[in-house]
Amino acid sequence: MDIKQLHTSTDKQLIAFAESRIGGRSENQDSFHHAYTPHGFLVTVCDGMGGGPSGRTASTIAVKEIVDAISEAPDEEATANIVIKAVRRANMAIIDAATENPKLRGMGSTATVLLVGERSAFIAHVGDSRVYQLRGHRKVFRTFDHSMVFELVSQGVITEEQARLSAQSNIITRALGIQPDVEVDVKEVPYLKGDRFLLCTDGIHGALPEAELIQLATSRKSVLGALVDDIATRIDNAGRLAGGGHDNLTLAIVETLANSKLKPAMSKETRLTMLALAIVAVLSITINILLLTGVVGTDKQAAPTDTTATATPTTTGDKVAATQTADKPATNGPATNGPAADKPATDKPATDKPATDKPAAATDASSSSH
Repeated sequence: MDIKQLHTSTDKQLIAFAESRIGGRSENQDSFHHAYTPHGFLVTVCDGMGGGPSGRTASTIAVKEIVDAISEAPDEEATANIVIKAVRRANMAIIDAATENPKLRGMGSTATVLLVGERSAFIAHVGDSRVYQLRGHRKVFRTFDHSMVFELVSQGVITEEQARLSAQSNIITRALGIQPDVEVDVKEVPYLKGDRFLLCTDGIHGALPEAELIQLATSRKSVLGALVDDIATRIDNAGRLAGGGHDNLTLAIVETLANSKLKPAMSKETRLTMLALAIVAVLSITINILLLTGVVGTDKQAAPTDTTATATPTTTGDKVAATQTADKPATNGPATNGPAADKPATDKPATDKPATDKPAAATDASSSSH
């Protein structure tokens, strides 16, 4: 057992613990390292491969070169480039060591890197070791394995759980120490107070379903150091109960104690919720407008007078324009139920034209919508 407290909360930024165990193998080929660098707090976990001592040598070289390269990088360089160059430096260091010592030829290593600064966190990886970002009890980010089975996952041929249980799950498609030019996946992510970053080799994430691993890693029932030890102990004991021979297992968990300056993007769930609320609001306003318009249009009629016409506006929104009294005579024509005003009566019979019942048209009405 090799549990180590990597960082305390004295700066109120984060706490971190790591542990590595041999599992059921004759040698532990996993390595981890950490450092306080000018670019942030750094943790790296690597899983070596190769016969004899070469696997352990490869992972040891990898973590050392990554830490040294990032610690020595100039401040003015972009952080993503710093991380990529560090992993590539480790790649060349492994190749050079194998070239100098024929007994080490064929050795290689995976690599995971987490660099946490005040602005954001940078995650990089090569191979099938993983980095998770966990929030609450769910996964918000995870690296994608460079392995043969995960290529099948990306094509929809098999599920991730089938990939985990496959006998070919240990065949990786990308590693340090194989080719001079290695492609490094790197991503910048924001973080919130209480987020946890889990770095682990396949001896951890390959030993149990992902949902169970996330449940363990996000538990708040114990302090972080005890939690890291509990995860390693559970997986190690399960391997022994299954007959032994299980893989080396290494994990590191970093918990942030403050929000990053880079703000998280709105989640898909939040965007959908806000869209649904906006649609409900628009429908509600539209229905209210239609109801108000219908009531005023059918119930309101202008009363005819001899000298004035009162215009009552219709409403098309939340505001209603004030009623105005017109100074001009009504234009709907004289009433025909009696003699015309100021004219003497004649022998001609009154016109049989009936009085009109049309409501006066609303004038000077205004409407506003919101």
